[in-house]
Amino acid sequence: MDKDILIKVVTEKMPYGKYKGRLLCDLPEPYLVWYHAKGFPKSKLGDRLNTMYEIKLNGLEYLLEPIKQKV
Repeated sequence: MDKDILIKVVTEKMPYGKYKGRLLCDLPEPYLVWYHAKGFPKSKLGDRLNTMYEIKLNGLEYLLEPIKQKV
């Protein structure tokens, strides 16, 4: 996994939709599950949303805590 993606998911905000303005790492899991079923965009944002989906699906949110404290 690319370390830069982890930094981006804790610093970037959702640019549109119901959760516009919310940090990607703070998006609710049901929203990420819905997006996964719909298909993530073919873009860097889609890669980051997919990363958050995998992190939340596998209960790995604790991995983001040290990164959140540094940024």
